[in-house]
Amino acid sequence: MTQVYRGGQLYGTGLPARLTAHEARIRVFDVRRRGVDPDQVREFQALVAEELADLHRWIRLLSEENGRLRRALRDWQTIHARECRPPNEGHW
Repeated sequence: MTQVYRGGQLYGTGLPARLTAHEARIRVFDVRRRGVDPDQVREFQALVAEELADLHRWIRLLSEENGRLRRALRDWQTIHARECRPPNEGHW
């Protein structure tokens, strides 16, 4: 499993680390002779950071909904299994 540093903490995942909104906001670029407008870069960073924050919120909400649906399905299956008689129930 790959060891990944994210936010100063080491954790093991098999997946590449996700860029956080905070990291997008604080990213600093090297200055070049014919570089780009720093104000435009910061504006773009803010836009990307907001998009990342929205995506992370959606992922969290969808994960919570997925868990809720899994629990509801498991509960339904448990109730249904208790109510149903096995086929061929008889004197055998």
